[in-house]
Amino acid sequence: MAKPVVAIVGRPNVGKSTIFNRVIGDRLAIVEDKPGVTRDRIYGTGEWNGKPFNVIDTGGIEVYGEDEMLRSIRVQAELAIEEADVIVFMCEAKSGVTQADEEVAEILFRSGKPVVLAINKVDNLQRMDDVYEFYSLGFGDPVPISGSHGTGLGDLLDEVVHRFPETTEEEYDEDVIRVALIGRPNVGKSSLVNAILGEDRVIVSDIAGTTRDAIDTPFEKDGQRFVLIDTAGMRKRGKVYETTEKYSVMRSMKAIERADVVLVVINGEEGIIEQDKHIAGYAHEAGKAALFVVNKWDVVEKNDRTMHEFETKIRDHFLFMPYAPIVFLSAKTKQRLHKLLPVIEHVAEQHAKRIPTHLLNDVVSDAVAYNPPPTDKGRRLRINYATQVAVKPPTIVIFVNDPELMHFSYERYLENRIRTSFDFEGTPIRLFTRRKSDEG
Repeated sequence: MAKPVVAIVGRPNVGKSTIFNRVIGDRLAIVEDKPGVTRDRIYGTGEWNGKPFNVIDTGGIEVYGEDEMLRSIRVQAELAIEEADVIVFMCEAKSGVTQADEEVAEILFRSGKPVVLAINKVDNLQRMDDVYEFYSLGFGDPVPISGSHGTGLGDLLDEVVHRFPETTEEEYDEDVIRVALIGRPNVGKSSLVNAILGEDRVIVSDIAGTTRDAIDTPFEKDGQRFVLIDTAGMRKRGKVYETTEKYSVMRSMKAIERADVVLVVINGEEGIIEQDKHIAGYAHEAGKAALFVVNKWDVVEKNDRTMHEFETKIRDHFLFMPYAPIVFLSAKTKQRLHKLLPVIEHVAEQHAKRIPTHLLNDVVSDAVAYNPPPTDKGRRLRINYATQVAVKPPTIVIFVNDPELMHFSYERYLENRIRTSFDFEGTPIRLFTRRKSDEG
């Protein structure tokens, strides 16, 4: 089920990124420590009263052009309107209502999207008097908040969650494999959908951004049912969407949430760019099965080392996804296309695999016997037992004498031993360390 999307919009220096960071909390910190994960994020996940959602910080969208700040703000507001279910319109108490605030208000008002007006930097009671002026923007009661102190955020999130849309999304049977194709514009996602289906079900054009919306296409192959979720790239609307590559990440978020398997499509002719890492990083964080599809392989000049060299580049750029297999193909000529669906089925199976507890503990015990945990200040980690608590992705809890003694390098060693024993190709594994209860 796709999470609702919340966008934070407003002119510069009103504290959008501070609020963004407070809302997502520490959720990105664990993943960001892994090598190769890109750090400049404009999106994250939050949760309030048990309701998860995606958050976009439009302040991270940079626009370069002749019209300077107002043009930049307009682009950010339009992107938010395009993507968001609820918009948080942020202003700042001290400066009052500015021309830029009015510009944003006009765009948001015309959109008809639900808007929550937040007035930041209300750091003391004296500032409360400055809030009343913002009623003039026409969005009802402003919510006073302080990013620096963290006050008012609960009230703000109450208002946001209250405006979430009712979920009416179509559900698919458990045995249907939902496959999202993600990648930056013009890597050939729509061409690949057509090639898989064997018919032109999606309009294809060489112009980046001709896909209008995410399109669900069910089909069946050799008794296995699939749904292809083709994400739109950039929409072609003047230069608005050409100014920011980051937009294609935002387009991919909802599709990734709904997928079992994510195809990270890379243009073999152009090679890998930073944007590919942004998009793949989101699939990794979401815990989805994934594989790299290198498209347009027919137009790459090749020798006997070309494929190996490209594989090495992918592994070097995507250090955080060593588990994802790589398929080279051409959607245009159908070259090597027959290899794709079997790999998709295989990684979907690994993503949903459940290991019996006794087998898992045999592997963990053997791993510990072969390579015992190192001591830390005279104390040694003792592993009591392990159990798998969830699938999609496989999630394993390891019960120990003291979780603080579990070094990340030893955790990685255990993960590698588990992968070697049970395959788990194409899926992240989540390992959690817990203290064994004294009662048991």
